[in-house]
Amino acid sequence: MATLVRRIKLGSQGLEVSAQGLGCMGMSAFYGPPKPDEDMIALIHHAVDSGITLLDTSDMYGPHTNEVLLGKALKDGWREKVELASKFGINFMDGKREIRGDPEYVRAACEGSLKRLGVDCIDLYYQHRIDTKLPIEVTMGELKKLVEEGKIKYIGLSEASASTIRRAHAVHPITAVQLEWSLWTRDAEEEVIPTCRELGIGIVAYSPLGRGFLSSGPKMVENFTKDDFRQYMPRFQPENIEHNKLVFERVSEIATKKGCTPAQLALAWVHHQGDDVCPIPGTTKIENLNQNIGALSVKLTSEEIAELESLVSADIVKGDRYGALSSTWKNSETPPLSSWKPE
Repeated sequence: MATLVRRIKLGSQGLEVSAQGLGCMGMSAFYGPPKPDEDMIALIHHAVDSGITLLDTSDMYGPHTNEVLLGKALKDGWREKVELASKFGINFMDGKREIRGDPEYVRAACEGSLKRLGVDCIDLYYQHRIDTKLPIEVTMGELKKLVEEGKIKYIGLSEASASTIRRAHAVHPITAVQLEWSLWTRDAEEEVIPTCRELGIGIVAYSPLGRGFLSSGPKMVENFTKDDFRQYMPRFQPENIEHNKLVFERVSEIATKKGCTPAQLALAWVHHQGDDVCPIPGTTKIENLNQNIGALSVKLTSEEIAELESLVSADIVKGDRYGALSSTWKNSETPPLSSWKPE
């Protein structure tokens, strides 16, 4: 099968990936019940055959079951065809969520992921959320050791502020920062994205389709199952969704003019942000995967980009992207290294 996906350099340490990746979370967790393994393995193999080689998972998806799924999918020669990304840092203890970046935890999490994935080395290993109880330099010190030991190749951060990225990068080069970036989530453009570009760090855009809203519109809310966590997110609440449907309607109008789907238009917008950006839309359906790959062929003029951005400006979207107590880059500052006393 001819590859349909171009390759890009992610960051400046030598990692090369497909220009579009595959977010695997929804196969196992958070967006409704887990999907059958054999269907998801077929989907992953189809993605790789089509040229999508960056596969994104985390130890907290399940927890653990998504990594086990990828481990099964990567047997029998598939491992060599992909760049594998996983994450650590969100730990579930007695039903409570805690964020950890202490060296002992970092190492144990990495060993656990290697085992579940059935691999000797993880290509890109992210800190999923920043542990604000200890200096970022402490976490990075252990990640640097894991690179030196050959257990991980490249280090990433997810939902980290500009100053956290800068401090981490001074300990060991950061290859990629994963952040939410789409037509309806653009807050990272102010400071985080320029910092990544200044330091030569690649950008991995998660939820580039607005958690499905930019492909399905407001009707998606009617299909949420009881274990779909989107039902608790501010933007999907009744008082906001009614307003936010305007965003979908405007994207749909332009997509119709372009002869593509709203999802393809929204993804194409992310692709047009630069060759240092790799969106990782997730899906559990082969037809949606094919549609997402089709977004790489949608070309936008600077006028069309400006029109899209003016129609979907920040003041049009109602509701935060996460609930008030969630950890994001906005509250990811860590104490100075000088304040840390190892136990």
